[in-house]
Amino acid sequence: MLLPIVVIFIIGYLLIALEHQIRIDKAATALLLGMILWTLYTIGAPYIIPLNDAAEFQHYISNSTTLQSLPLAQQCINFIVNVKVIEHLGDISEILFFLIGAMTIVELIDIHGGFSIVTSHITTRKKQKLLWLLAIMTFFMSAILDNLTTSIVMIMLLRKLISDQKERWLFGSIIVIAANSGGAWSPIGDITTIMLWVKGNVTTSGLVGYLLLPSLVSMLVPLLIISRRIKGELNSGTETVVSNVGNAFTTRERMLILILGILGLIFVPIFKGFTSLPPFIGVMISLGLLWIFTDCLYNKKRIDSSQQHRIPYVLKRIDTPTILFFLGILMAVAVLQATGILTAVATWLDKEIHNIYIINILLGILSSIVDNVPLVAAAIGMYPLPDPSTLSGSETAYMMHFIQDGTFWQFLSYCVGVGGSMLIIGSAAGVVVMGIERINFMWYLRHISFIALCGYLAGALVYIAEVLLTKGVL
Repeated sequence: MLLPIVVIFIIGYLLIALEHQIRIDKAATALLLGMILWTLYTIGAPYIIPLNDAAEFQHYISNSTTLQSLPLAQQCINFIVNVKVIEHLGDISEILFFLIGAMTIVELIDIHGGFSIVTSHITTRKKQKLLWLLAIMTFFMSAILDNLTTSIVMIMLLRKLISDQKERWLFGSIIVIAANSGGAWSPIGDITTIMLWVKGNVTTSGLVGYLLLPSLVSMLVPLLIISRRIKGELNSGTETVVSNVGNAFTTRERMLILILGILGLIFVPIFKGFTSLPPFIGVMISLGLLWIFTDCLYNKKRIDSSQQHRIPYVLKRIDTPTILFFLGILMAVAVLQATGILTAVATWLDKEIHNIYIINILLGILSSIVDNVPLVAAAIGMYPLPDPSTLSGSETAYMMHFIQDGTFWQFLSYCVGVGGSMLIIGSAAGVVVMGIERINFMWYLRHISFIALCGYLAGALVYIAEVLLTKGVL
């Protein structure tokens, strides 16, 4: 039964990667993939569970006299339903609820014109200066918000500033690179860092302390190269202010929503650091406070209910297919973990390569072809966090790479985050910019991919140098 699981996972993975060619939403594929794999896991449970979960399975059965009298197949199904599904779905739900809360806050800010307050202050006419300004803004905004939302905001601004499409493609490419690089060093900047942070593989201080400089370098190298191709000034008639559509809030009120929303997102890692509670609790606290604040604002205004953008309305606008995609793909990867397939892959990598830097660089390159979410989910499943106090023997130094804030997890965050910039379809930011600007895949491959690769490798070298200087060992 393991072979069909692997084959179907690979087929599903390819369909997800070819989403735009086959015109089937990756959320549909991921949901179907995840549920089919759990069905196959259940069918093959009598053969799989006694091999992979013998001790846990026996402990579970021994605590119930009712289960002891059932056939093995029924015992295994009961074990999957009451242990495995709940265990994995609980972990996945933490990520999904965090995403729902964060996406709602960002959408609330956007729908009330909060982001236009930031973008309207861009007044430069020089194209090179504008390119640098947009890149730096994108880099830091994506660390606080997320690379997808930041890319949408910045590309819509770009459409107001640059009239020439091919020139806009260069600017848009830098926005993709800056968004991915900016999201890699923040615990809330990218779904992959969120996953690692929520699972406890990395901490806020570990990510920022070690990945800020490599991520910055991975953006600056392409920025320096592309800025040499950009010359001249903007046309005098070009708009520089993003229009604010359909709301009755004053600039002061929109600014309050913007500040409270960003502070609410920044509050999340601080809350987790002080309480050790899951991040979704912190983001739901922020969402609840913003909900009350905006309701109070609306209660003071005479606005027709059809024109009000309260939280229930905003919830209808968040990217639900993305949430369902994560549910499906994470459930699919959970089956690979539960069946021991990921453990077998990890064992092979350790035996044949046995170098975390090569492994991560390869995963980063792979993330430009396929989605980085299942890559990170697979890595989490392949390498459980070891207890440093239990490590001994010749492999101690190698296994220390996999403890919390270990080199493997930090470098994984960088590689799969930044690596997605090498192809336009390699990241959510790239896909959305490609869709809005109709950037040609082959154009990006010819003009940007090698530049993005140079930035990726330059940042990787910076990280390795940091590890050598601070930890004294590779």
